[in-house]
Amino acid sequence: MIAPDLPHTASLRARRLALAVPTLATTALVAWLACLAAPPRGPLDAAVLVLFVLVMAWQSYIAWQYAYGALAARLGRRVQSEVERAASRIPGVASGRSRTAAVVAIHAEDPAAVFAAIRVMARSLARGGGDGSDLDVFVLSDTRDPAIAAEEERHYALAREWRAAAGPGLPAIRYRRRADNRGRKAGNIDEFCRTYGPDYDFMIVLDADSLMTGATMRRLVRLMEENPRLGLIQTVSYAAGRDTLFARIQQFAVRLYAPLSIRALDTWQGPDGSYWGHNAILRLAAFAETAELPVLPGRAPLGGEILCHDTVEGALFRRAGWELRLLPEEGGTWEEMPTNLVDLLGRERRWCQGNLQHLGVVGLPGLTAGSRWHLISGILAYCVSPLWVLFLALGTWQAARDGDLGLLGYGLTLPGTAAHALAAVTVAVLALPKCASLAHVLLDRERRAAFGGTGPLLASAALEQAQWVLLWPVLTLFNAGAVVSTFAGRVVRWDAQARDDRRVPWREACRLQVDAIVAGALLGAGLLYAGDPLLGLWMAPVAAGLLLSPAMSVLTSRSDLGTGARRRGLFLTVDDTAPAPELRELASQRGQPLPKAAARTPAALLAEEAASAPRG
Repeated sequence: MIAPDLPHTASLRARRLALAVPTLATTALVAWLACLAAPPRGPLDAAVLVLFVLVMAWQSYIAWQYAYGALAARLGRRVQSEVERAASRIPGVASGRSRTAAVVAIHAEDPAAVFAAIRVMARSLARGGGDGSDLDVFVLSDTRDPAIAAEEERHYALAREWRAAAGPGLPAIRYRRRADNRGRKAGNIDEFCRTYGPDYDFMIVLDADSLMTGATMRRLVRLMEENPRLGLIQTVSYAAGRDTLFARIQQFAVRLYAPLSIRALDTWQGPDGSYWGHNAILRLAAFAETAELPVLPGRAPLGGEILCHDTVEGALFRRAGWELRLLPEEGGTWEEMPTNLVDLLGRERRWCQGNLQHLGVVGLPGLTAGSRWHLISGILAYCVSPLWVLFLALGTWQAARDGDLGLLGYGLTLPGTAAHALAAVTVAVLALPKCASLAHVLLDRERRAAFGGTGPLLASAALEQAQWVLLWPVLTLFNAGAVVSTFAGRVVRWDAQARDDRRVPWREACRLQVDAIVAGALLGAGLLYAGDPLLGLWMAPVAAGLLLSPAMSVLTSRSDLGTGARRRGLFLTVDDTAPAPELRELASQRGQPLPKAAARTPAALLAEEAASAPRG
């Protein structure tokens, strides 16, 4: 069952050139202006210049994605895919033409939380009508700990009793635990496909922290039924449901800044979409037939079993001719995220190693250009971190030697027209992603209301930016270390993730972030030795972020600060101002009912804003 491939149309090539050409042109402009403003006079100057151009090339690509996304958002239906247009008219009800399995892959997770989400999704499916026979829910366990496995089986028994007592219309809930854990999650899904695949047409893949409404599940099924070329539809799942200050800031930031970049991604990739590993629907038999993972030559960490399997599976699936599509604004699909900085850094280390493994996949024969770029961009996203660290280190040395910030200051303190132009271009490139995203929301009353209104939105964005100034040096240094350690041969353990709100102890934060403290102390000592007030002021946020990283980990891991911010109207998203019934139900099952303040709907906020608007 292989679908014929579609050639890239002239329109798709034009869309890709519309992103690539401005990115390359901006990079060339930055390089030219930098050479004019700060011509190299020796090896150190040349190294700083090259590093500056390289990091700005990546920043230019990011900036143009947001500009591209803003334009695509304004064009609306004119740039939407056929699948996205169809999604707006297809109801989320069962057609009776196919059978689907929603699979939840778990490994040493909290069984109570997993089955609570399953009950919520089952009830949501029942509200959509039908007898529930169109979709079954599977829990696929890779748990090795006997005690956790026993708890899984107990909660599964409770779920079956609940389903029997809850009435008609609920989907079947099934549980399977593997004795052989080869292949991790990818092997878990593969074993399911081989065992149960003949019974189902489609498979909705969910993670342990995923949540999806019944209407969204059935709409995805209908889209797959209507388009026989579709192999996969990837939804955009936003983080929700956690209350530490760190989680609330990140949930807000992703909701605010992700939509434009996702819109750009959907517009240029066309049928060459990627698979993100969860909250997606796949054509089961075709996926099982075409997406078998290779074993990379050599030893771990760069060789052996592929860790970040989803992007590779998507590339292999697309190679066989199937379309992989993204639904940028489907809604009704969520996930959770690390609730503190320590756990986020641990996930980044795993993801870094998994993405660097893709160096051995990029050259596989038959991959489309879009699939190769998905793999390459994932590699570059991590490899740019050591370039930033080198640029900041060598740039600081150069500035201390010359008595001028030079390219470290983006040309802001250099004399001449070229330096002024360089500063303007650089600041525009760095500021455009967040400014464009904020403007996109501010220009629409409904989007503003979803974030709590104009005032709370602006206050939250300002506080998020202040936090990002301190967080960026820590993430950059950590990812740079992860890149270096991976190439040095260090293998990262892929253990179960911590998903609950977790308060980080001071001892743990200091122990795990000692490298940041040392780097911050060395930078601070170097700045004091240089004795340049302007250089010290310019680099102070970097030094402060590194030195304060344990304190930031501890303080932002507090749930009382997160809930306090929400009560004050800070870091709100639509999941606070107008939460879906499924989110409310899941919060209630976990004993965390949403506060009364969250009941202010976008409609109420729109009315308040209209009432306070100036007249005449």
